[in-house]
Amino acid sequence: MRRPFIAGNWKMHGSRAENAELIEGLLLGLPAQTHFDIAVCPPNVYLWEVGRLLKDSIVKLGAQSVCAEAIGAFTGEASAAMLKDVGCTYVIVGHSERRTIYREDDALVARKFLAAQSQGLIPILCVGETLEEREKGQTMQVVSRQLKAVLDVAAPGALQQAVLAYEPVWAIGTGKNATPAQAQEVHAHIRAEVAARDANIAAGLRVLYGGSVKAGNAKEIFAMPDVDGGLIGGASLKADEFLKICAAAQSH
Repeated sequence: MRRPFIAGNWKMHGSRAENAELIEGLLLGLPAQTHFDIAVCPPNVYLWEVGRLLKDSIVKLGAQSVCAEAIGAFTGEASAAMLKDVGCTYVIVGHSERRTIYREDDALVARKFLAAQSQGLIPILCVGETLEEREKGQTMQVVSRQLKAVLDVAAPGALQQAVLAYEPVWAIGTGKNATPAQAQEVHAHIRAEVAARDANIAAGLRVLYGGSVKAGNAKEIFAMPDVDGGLIGGASLKADEFLKICAAAQSH
């Protein structure tokens, strides 16, 4: 049985005061016993402080990106070892905004995946198609290509220590929403792609949905058989909204 996972990606939002208020509300509202895992991914400058606020709680710390290099003259970057050093358990790699805005290609995403795992971080590997690619009927082709780039260079069992997230780029912050059935179709395809290499790993792999999950649609999306939780953007910045999403995972 796959344990649901809810990860909040704060993107470039927050302040010290806002973060403290958000974490306090989150920790007060979470049940003592959960049937799901949970993490928050604040901007790098807040990682250490948010980690201290989380203390020994059930909420784990994650970063939003990582450098593919281990050390050196890479201004503005943070290595996997640095993220581990400040308390991170998870790191997002291949997020659609990194791929589109910062031109991170499949090869670089694969290197970041390996860099994260080399330091014991659990990568949250994001895959997904743009609106243009979906309208051309290329969704499965794009997702398979992005996934293959990592699987071709990673160790055979690498996905046992990783999480996948499907991000339909066209459904993020656009007002458009993928239906639960559309999400399930792609999640099932991802699992089948992994199963073609190792059925046991595929069966245990957690695949999150990252297409504008909100309190109002979380329960319906999480009911899909191949959806194992969510990578939550804007809704993770409000404690009450995020807690409602967590409640949907708890009931699932």
